[in-house]
Amino acid sequence: MVDFVWNVRSPLQQAVMPGRAGAIVPFAGVKLAEIRDFDLVQIFARRGQREATAKAVKKHYGVDAPAPRQAVSAKGATLIWSGPDQLMALSARKPGTFRPVDALRESFEGIASLSDQSDGRCLIRMSGLQARAMLAKLTSVDLHDSVFPVGTAATTSIDHTAVNLWRSENSEDGSPVFNVLVFSSFADSIWHTIVDAAAEYGIEIETRSAASV
Repeated sequence: MVDFVWNVRSPLQQAVMPGRAGAIVPFAGVKLAEIRDFDLVQIFARRGQREATAKAVKKHYGVDAPAPRQAVSAKGATLIWSGPDQLMALSARKPGTFRPVDALRESFEGIASLSDQSDGRCLIRMSGLQARAMLAKLTSVDLHDSVFPVGTAATTSIDHTAVNLWRSENSEDGSPVFNVLVFSSFADSIWHTIVDAAAEYGIEIETRSAASV
């Protein structure tokens, strides 16, 4: 009998090549990182249960549910608005955890539907002094500080592909940090599109665990 071992592999396993890419410049203008080992659960309030779901979010995570076009940091998770009456909870994957919805089931029983999206999405983080200029080539969202400050989220598209985009706290050098969640089946295409858009600025590429961000 053949033994089978279930090893989760990123759809970007072959595409992401850590190191420098693009233009040869002293300092990379764009830093790209694929974030791995995360859990992602979509929380969708059932009909008439919007307020109850918001209260459950507050009780479970200790912060208010994100308002439209908002991402908020909670203890051990980031909560991202993803549409009317719905949000996504992003957290570092805990060793031995195979069903992240189990940890939320009691809190949202009867008021919200839970869907594990962990292996159905890829998470790409973009930062650096030219990250905003690079993204301006790919999305129609206005990313200026006055319009898209830290904590802002959008459901938009890159290269005609639906993505969730939000802005995290600035990096240590003061440059903006943007995050993109994309369906795994489109991840390879989106990754190469981003790399092509960033090439002129010089790129630094890495992979990171969600536990380190």
